[in-house]
Parts: sequence; C-alpha cells; structure tokens
Amino acid sequence: MPADDRRVLLGSISGVYGVRGWVKIRSATEPRERIIEYAPWQIGIGGSWREWRVEEGRRHGDGVIAKLAGVDDRDDAVALVGAEIAVPRSCLPPSGEDEYYWADLIGLRVMTLEGVALGTVERLLETGANDVLVVQNGRERLIPFLRERVVRSVDLEAGVLQVDWDPDF
Repeated sequence: MPADDRRVLLGSISGVYGVRGWVKIRSATEPRERIIEYAPWQIGIGGSWREWRVEEGRRHGDGVIAKLAGVDDRDDAVALVGAEIAVPRSCLPPSGEDEYYWADLIGLRVMTLEGVALGTVERLLETGANDVLVVQNGRERLIPFLRERVVRSVDLEAGVLQVDWDPDF
C-alpha cells in the first residue's frame, strides 16, 4: 500500500452516548477533539473497513463524542463499540521539521551508530516521561525516543532510524 494510502489509527469507539446514535470516542490525537476534524473516517470492525462521515462531534468531559452518518439509534451505535478509527495517511497535515507521526516510524529499521541492526519499529508507547520505541528482532527492545541523546537520526526515505544504543541491552 503506498505510504499516503496507509491507514493511520487515530482512536476507537469505546461506548455509546444517549439514544440517538452518538458514540463515545477514545482519541489518540492531541488535542483529543482533533479527531473530529479528520475525514473521512475509516471504521474497522473484525478486519473489515468501511468509510463513514462524521456529522457532528465535540469534546465531552475528558473524552469525545460523535454522531456518524446513518447511525441513528442506540442499537446502531452499540454495533460499532470496539471498532477502530483510522484515516488515510494523506489526510494528515504535513509534519514539521524533525517531527514525526508515529505511523511514519513504524516499520523503520533500527541501527546503532556502529551499524548493528537492532530490528524494526513495531509500535510506540507513550509513557508520560517520553515516547518509547518497541523494536522487534527475535526479541523485544524498548528504546526511549529521546532526540539527540538516543535517537540520532531518522531517515524516512531510507527507512532507517539510527540510535546510540547498546545492542546487548
């Protein structure tokens, strides 16, 4: 799948809100309500994806609620609970210089400064203190995403992320 056509997960449907088809959203965007701005949503249920238009949405307490086109009652909304929300990569605004979407880092080969291959970025974790790269290569490594101290360079075109990291750790 071309890079601009990849699905980028932005959240999931975590529950229902009211009786008129509104759903509660667990958003991974910053701020949370920004998820409403992206369109069209691709909703994934059981490995099957369908495009949906968001009619309305807003922040509600600590979360987000949304009304999807064609989801008009509580029963319709219940059927979507647990579904993932994604958008095509091309729908996201360009990242700034030395800024990266997590989705762009997933799949990069991770190399030490000495050229030792550590594996591939499988996912990232948000810890509060800093983000952490989860690197797989027969074993799992957790490498802090600390610019300049640990992560020395990111070359999206070459598909390589270079780190100052002990391969035995």
